[in-house]
Amino acid sequence: MAVSVRGLYFMVTLFLGSFFGSIFMLGPVLPLMLVSPAWYRWITDRIVATWLTLPVSLLELVFGVKVVITGDGFIPGERSVIIMNHRTRLDWMFLWCCLLRYSYLRLEKICLKAILKAVPGFGWAMQVACFVFIHRRWEEDKKHLENMLDYFCDIREPLQLLLFPEGTDLTENTRAKSNAFAEKNNLPKLEYVLHPRTTGFTFIVDKLRQGDNLDAVHDITVAYPKNIPQTERHLILGLFPREIHFHVRRYPVSSLPSSEGLQSWCQERWADKEIRLRDFYSGQPRGFDRDGIARVPPCKTELRVALIKAASLVYWTCFIALCFTGLWLWTPFRIYFLVMVVVFVAQQKLFGGMELLEMACHKYWKPSAASDGARKKEMDGKTQ
Repeated sequence: MAVSVRGLYFMVTLFLGSFFGSIFMLGPVLPLMLVSPAWYRWITDRIVATWLTLPVSLLELVFGVKVVITGDGFIPGERSVIIMNHRTRLDWMFLWCCLLRYSYLRLEKICLKAILKAVPGFGWAMQVACFVFIHRRWEEDKKHLENMLDYFCDIREPLQLLLFPEGTDLTENTRAKSNAFAEKNNLPKLEYVLHPRTTGFTFIVDKLRQGDNLDAVHDITVAYPKNIPQTERHLILGLFPREIHFHVRRYPVSSLPSSEGLQSWCQERWADKEIRLRDFYSGQPRGFDRDGIARVPPCKTELRVALIKAASLVYWTCFIALCFTGLWLWTPFRIYFLVMVVVFVAQQKLFGGMELLEMACHKYWKPSAASDGARKKEMDGKTQ
């Protein structure tokens, strides 16, 4: 199949936005990390959130993707763990269409493979955003998760942490492996989801509960009734989903079982997903709730969402054009560009990533972090 012009436009625009955004929007804020990691986190979360609106605006305004959200919705600003089935490698990006309406994009962090942090542009921005990179080696990942969750609790940073308990996206190959695991462990075979791995989920929920930094768990089921873009390659070929359906179940932290029961609780959610998805794909019209109405209204009106998407598209188009113009016409601009590229590459070689450097700075300034966190929390309350 031939490369699609619109698919190429989508991927190139996202890459250039993240690449130039890392250098010219996030770069000038990096020194603040050395003085106050809590304030650095507060500011960079909001800068990164402006980029997260770009894929939403492209998907919905340019390519006409329809988004349907049903179920419980979100309570704006609450701290939560988001668990979601991993139908494609792109679910995390499509979720931003939901969060833009029902939550605050600046709160989201994602658990994802450590190899992605080395990707120029995208990886740099994710490091600055303090996403949680894992290696899928539990003994190593456990210590890193503990350090990062302790950090968020220390600075009183509200977050919505997205993880995919299945560990990988749903394909014929991964389904076969999941079913082999099910047969070996006397579990039912699943068609629409993979059996979840619960160790990381249980650990994260426990740590956030202990740190008093968790209000709820959001269980989200995603489905694509028409066109399922499994990988980035499908987007480059122009195979965008026509519709994306999200069904949200909200579980207050008070309703969750103790540590010993979280594993079974998570497995029960995946059994529910299997039934819900089977009904979705077999029913007509396709939908999680046939009336298509979310029980909790979004925190933004559709008019406000439309204005955010339009402003994002205009801003990032102009920003990318201005960056190219500056590189073409202004020598100091080119020098700064090269210096920042070296900084991002070198810091990863020396420290392992911006998020690790940020936590190291926090440990150094930890005595004053509590007061910074309290002031920041008060400011968040006023802005919300």
